[in-house]
Amino acid sequence: MSETGEALSEQTRLLIAVRDRRDRQAFAALFAHYAPRLKAMLRRGGMADAQAEEVVQEAMLAVWRKAAQFDPARASASAWIYRIARNRQIDMFRREGRPVPDELAEEPAHDPDAADALALDQETRRLRDALGALPPAQREMVERAYLGELSHGEIAAVTGLPLGTIKSRIRLALTRLRHELKDLRRP
Repeated sequence: MSETGEALSEQTRLLIAVRDRRDRQAFAALFAHYAPRLKAMLRRGGMADAQAEEVVQEAMLAVWRKAAQFDPARASASAWIYRIARNRQIDMFRREGRPVPDELAEEPAHDPDAADALALDQETRRLRDALGALPPAQREMVERAYLGELSHGEIAAVTGLPLGTIKSRIRLALTRLRHELKDLRRP
C-alpha cells in the first residue's frame, strides 16, 4: 500500500524494489514487462526496429540508474518509465537531425492523477483477465498481431497456419474481448 492507502501496481512495487534494494530480479521483471511495450510504442512513433531497440535499451538503463529518483506519489511506474523512453526517443530524433513529431515535443498538460492511474491499472487488469479467458489459439493470434505487431501474413509464416484461420481466430477473439470489455468504453 502507498502512503495514501492506495494499492500499488505490481510494476510500481518492482520499481520500488529496484530503487530501495537495487533488486536485479525486480529489474529483470520490469524489463521483460516494458521492453516489448516500449518498442511497440516507439515503432508506432516512426522509429525503425533497430532504433527502437536501441532506445529501449537506453531507457531501461536509465530506469536502473535513476531508480532512486522514482517517487510513486508523483507517478506510477508506467508513467515514469514511458516518459523516460519518450525523452530518449526525442533525443535520438534530435541527434539525427530529424524533426520531432508535434505529439512528442509537447509536454502533457498534466501528470495523470492518482484516480486516473488507478483506473488505468484496473482497466489493464481487466484486459489481461479478458485475454487470459480467451481460448489459447485465439489469445496467441491476438498477442502476435497486437503485442508482437506482426501482420497476418507474418503470423501465417511463423505458425504455418492458413491466413483464413488466423483472421478468423483474431476476429472471434476481438468480438469476445469487445463483449467482455464493453463497459470500459468511454463516450
